[in-house]
Amino acid sequence: MLHGIQLALVSPVDVPALAAAYQRNRNYLAPWEPLRPDTFFTVEGQRAVIEAKLALHQASSEMPWVLFDGKRIIGTITLTGIVRGPFLSANLGYWIDGDYAGRGIGTAAVNAVVDLARTRLGLHRIQAATLLHNPASQRILNTSGFAQIGLAPQYLKIAGRWQDHLLFQRILEDPL
Repeated sequence: MLHGIQLALVSPVDVPALAAAYQRNRNYLAPWEPLRPDTFFTVEGQRAVIEAKLALHQASSEMPWVLFDGKRIIGTITLTGIVRGPFLSANLGYWIDGDYAGRGIGTAAVNAVVDLARTRLGLHRIQAATLLHNPASQRILNTSGFAQIGLAPQYLKIAGRWQDHLLFQRILEDPL
């Protein structure tokens, strides 16, 4: 992908590495994520998360990937809420290890997933949301061809409170 970073479907063998990645990034991710119980950051907690994600993947409603630098997991990127039929749409979520932020890895990962969503999943549209005060994520989406489509008041409960989000979409048939 970029600088030796690999994108791979999450697997049960990733449990310890994903727990370690979340432990390393707990404080870094806290302003951008829902409040997490302490168990979320454990091997047992990540085992439960991965099992749930793989069950949704088996049901064709989620595509959960990890980003791997050859030594450790440095982030995740996921298409959730995959809907078929006339909608052919999904939601995009991602995070990158704080030690790797600002290196273009998030943009490369989003571009790779956009390509997979178009070519392998046959999707028409991907939606993403960012906190208003997250210009880094907004830059990733803008660079990856997403267009801002609106403001969603009190959209998600992040860092313990309901927060407004900017909504973005990418129509996959549209060229960059």
